[in-house]
Amino acid sequence: MSNPATTPKQALLIDLDGVLYEDEEVIDGAAEAVAWVQEQGVPHLFLTNTTSKPRSALVEKLGRMGIRTESSRIVTPPFAADRWLQANADGPVALFVDDRTVSEFSDVSIADGPAADPVVAVVIGDYSDSWSFAELNRAFRLLMVEPRPTLIALGMTRYWHAADGLRLDVAPFVVALQHASGLEPTVIGKPAKPFFDMALAELGASATETWMIGDDIRGDIGGAQNAGMRGILVQTGKYRQGDLDGAIDADAVLGSIANLPEWWQKRFESFAH
Repeated sequence: MSNPATTPKQALLIDLDGVLYEDEEVIDGAAEAVAWVQEQGVPHLFLTNTTSKPRSALVEKLGRMGIRTESSRIVTPPFAADRWLQANADGPVALFVDDRTVSEFSDVSIADGPAADPVVAVVIGDYSDSWSFAELNRAFRLLMVEPRPTLIALGMTRYWHAADGLRLDVAPFVVALQHASGLEPTVIGKPAKPFFDMALAELGASATETWMIGDDIRGDIGGAQNAGMRGILVQTGKYRQGDLDGAIDADAVLGSIANLPEWWQKRFESFAH
C-alpha cells in the first residue's frame, strides 16, 4: 500500500473563457472554486488561448468577477509567442492581433504599415472584426515574399462562445493561409504540445501530476492528454453533448468548475480538511 505522504501533489491548469466566464458573465460558482484552489495551496496556472487581451486586462477582468490572481499566473499564446520570437526571429514581425494585444510583443520588432516588405514571421491571433478580404490577402502576400517567413498561429481554436453565439476563432484563418501559401504553421497555443510544456515549466510540475480543466474537448482535453496530462471537461462554454461521443475521452466530466472542489476532495483525500 502506498504512503499518502509520498503521493505527488497534484497541480491544475485552468482555462478561462467557457470555464470561469462566458464573455463578460462569470459562471456560477467559478470564483468560489478558484478561491478554494488557492486556499488549498493547489499549484495552478491559468492557461488560455485568449489573444484579444493582454494578461493585465485578463487580471482586471477576473478581478471584476471576484477572482483574484496576477499576470504571472496566466499563460497566453502572445506571451509564449513573444518568448519564441525573441529566440527564433531576427527581423520585423507582422502582427494580425487585436490592438490591445500588441503590447505583449514588446520584445520584438513589429513591421509597420500595410506594405508587403519581407518579414521574418506572420503572427495570426484573434483579429475578430478587423478581418476582411483585404487583410487576409495582406497576410497571404506577406507569406509569399522571399525569403518565406514563419506562419505563427496563436492557438488553433476553431470557435468560441461569445455573448451573441458561436464565433470563429484563430484556426479557420490560419488554415486558409496555410492552404494558400503552402506553409505549415508553427502553433503557439492549445492544442500544441510545446504550449502545454511551457505551462508545465512555468508551473514547476510534471505532466503526470497535472490536470487541465477546460470546455474544449480537442484544444483543452485532447491537447493536455497528448502532452501527458489528464483532462477534466466542464459542461459549460463551448461544450456540446456530442463531445462525449467522439474519439477523445475526458478523464473526468463535471457540470461546471463549481463542482471541482467536491470532485477533487473525493479523488485526493489529502486535500480535504
